[in-house]
Amino acid sequence: MQNPIEDALAAIKFGPDGLAPTIAQQYDTGQVLMLAWMNRDAVRITLEEGRACYWSRSRAKLWRKGETSGQIQTLRELRLDCDGDTVLLLVDQKGVACHTGRRSCFFRAWRKDGWVTTAEAQIPPEILYRPPSRPDGG
Repeated sequence: MQNPIEDALAAIKFGPDGLAPTIAQQYDTGQVLMLAWMNRDAVRITLEEGRACYWSRSRAKLWRKGETSGQIQTLRELRLDCDGDTVLLLVDQKGVACHTGRRSCFFRAWRKDGWVTTAEAQIPPEILYRPPSRPDGG
């Protein structure tokens, strides 16, 4: 009997770098939250745990969304585009998705005379990524 997660992985066409672009979208409002990258392990973990996991190109390692900020994404559905090379995660976003403290990473819009910020930060990044307090108070 074939493993359903292996079936899902077999359908995804990962690029030469082993990655697939992945869009995270709020499941109930349709708001596009962010674009990230997934490799096979990230997809497997996401499906097994029900929580979004991505491949960080800058850190060259897996990261579970919210592991340092607490702003997790619970998976509602994983979808694949018609070509099989782009993943769409329908998620329930806890808090903000963007490292700038905004709900969505897509907070700039081009207007006639230039870029306009369409959403202010809900949480200052320095608070969002504050190191956790140690038990000794330090």
